[in-house]
Parts: sequence; C-alpha cells; structure tokens
Amino acid sequence: MSVHDVARRLPDIPVLTDLCRSMAMLDAILCPEWDYRWHSFDARWSATEAMASMRDGSGNEYSLVISPAGAYLRGFDHESPMSPYVDDVPWPGVLDDVPPVFRAYIDEPSFTDEHGMPVVTACLWRQRDDDRWHAGAIDFPEDGEESDGADWLFQLLVARSPESYQDWAEDYFEMAVDLDAVRHVFALRPLTDEVVAALSPERVPAELAEDIKDIGYPVG
Repeated sequence: MSVHDVARRLPDIPVLTDLCRSMAMLDAILCPEWDYRWHSFDARWSATEAMASMRDGSGNEYSLVISPAGAYLRGFDHESPMSPYVDDVPWPGVLDDVPPVFRAYIDEPSFTDEHGMPVVTACLWRQRDDDRWHAGAIDFPEDGEESDGADWLFQLLVARSPESYQDWAEDYFEMAVDLDAVRHVFALRPLTDEVVAALSPERVPAELAEDIKDIGYPVG
C-alpha cells in the first residue's frame, strides 16, 4: 500500500481525529507509563491546533496536526530507503507539493532533527474544503511504492476498527484486550469503572484524569 493508497483510504478529518483520540485513550488505560505508549493526543498542542502522534520506541513515528486550515500528516520510517539521512535531504516529491497553508509544519522543530532537517519519509495533507487527502508526486526507489513506510506506519489509521486495534494492542502489550471495552472507547463514550477494569483491572478512571484532559476525551 503506497502513500497514495493511504490517501484514498483515510477518513475525513473529524473521523480521523476521533480515531486518534480513541487510540490515545486506550493506550493510556493499558499502559500507565507514558514513555511506553505508542499513541498520544494533545488536544491543546497550541491555542488553535491539536496533534496526534505515534512513536514506537525504535525511531519510527508519525504526527498528525489538526488545525483550522485542515490536517497535516507526516510519517518517518527510520529503515526506509527514502530516509532524509540517505542524502541529507528529504526524498524528492515527498514535501514538494505541500500547500502554503501547511508549509510551516515542514520546518516545525518537533518534526525536524537538531540540524533543522525534516524527519519524514511519507507526507499527506487535507485542507478543510478538500474532498480527499493528498500526497506528493513521488519517484519511488527501486524497492517499490511501499518504500516510505506508509503501508505500516498508518495501518491503524486506515483500518480504523476496534478489531484492528485489539489485534495490535494484544501483540504490543502482550496481554488480552477486551474487545467490547475497545468498542466503547472507539465510540468515544465516557469511561466507566467497568470499562477501565475490563481493559486494565488495576486502573480506575480517577487515575486517568490528566490523560483524559490532555486527550480531550469526553467525560459526560
């Protein structure tokens, strides 16, 4: 699945935003230690922007900025032949077509290295009035169109099902994950003692108050 396939399969911005909130909330329940979570969501990244992110602890990541202008999604696969560290510059075409309204994110310090180089192998964007997601015109390397890592970096964003998250979480956290509880959170219904206990028996909603606030998860 190429970045262009991902662009065709991603949902609209509100649906994607809700999905990212759900996965961040589930990670927070399943994993008390923030550093070991894959998914996070900062509802107050700035006065006007929210940001969802994924970091796998091995150098692979994505960031989704939701702003009044729309949404900007960048991903980085550290083993990709399209890594900017191959030639000390982003792969041709990955960022070239990013519209002006999102170009500030290319140089955003959170998305660049210490030398100011954009850390990116895949990029997509969608303005508020767009009817679809966009990606640049890219001349992929001989390894093929999956070389940028979009296929696996954004797999849960494309699948967007409770079952897909359950499969991933059971593999990553090495524990059973209650599917009905996952469905409850995917529906963005307020957390209950029963739902939290079904996911993590040692946790209670009161312990999650700060996470709920940071994520902007519904409370009632």
